Amino acid sequence: MAKILIAEDEKAINDLIRINLTLAGYECKQVFDGQEALNTAFENKFDLVLLDVMLPKLSGFEIIQELKGTPVIFVTARSAVSDRLKGLKLGADDYIVKPFEMLELIERVKAVLRRTKGETRQFEFDDICIHLDDRRVFKNGIEIALKPKEYDLLEAFINNRNIALSREKLISLVWDFDYEGDTRTVDVHVQQLRRKLGLSERIQTVYKTGYRLQL
Repeated sequence: MAKILIAEDEKAINDLIRINLTLAGYECKQVFDGQEALNTAFENKFDLVLLDVMLPKLSGFEIIQELKGTPVIFVTARSAVSDRLKGLKLGADDYIVKPFEMLELIERVKAVLRRTKGETRQFEFDDICIHLDDRRVFKNGIEIALKPKEYDLLEAFINNRNIALSREKLISLVWDFDYEGDTRTVDVHVQQLRRKLGLSERIQTVYKTGYRLQL
């Protein structure tokens, strides 16, 4: 499990990031000013630091110059091109401007960790193992044949596990925005996943919304 340091002085934003990254399977530590961020980073080993630029006591630009070898993503309201270029020149692995979509932040975190930590593209729960790079699914060690959209739907659930997703959101994630069919196709594919992989309890129906993969 990757360990992530969240350095953000706005508590509501810090808490929101922590909650969502924790649900995504990461271990998080929160700090609220630049000096605390630097001290905590020196005292502990983190796989990634999410760093605001405008922090009390020390700025994110000052902090990153001391974080040798630790991957950093700036998450900041500083949107000027000069700020983005400065952050990247100082060694940031990514630069995200507020306001941002939480799902995008999670995907960017995953991308940086894959590059820097060498995270394997494999996901396991219960008796199921998903090989994400070659799109193969195993249950009790036996490969289960999924149709392309069934697999895409499963991966969408994994990437957004523990999050309620509307049928419309699933359509956009799996079938893309140009899909003109009925949202009932989501229900059909969910039924197939439940049947093939024994996920009746894991893929939960969310009343008047859609579905959630509960892990």
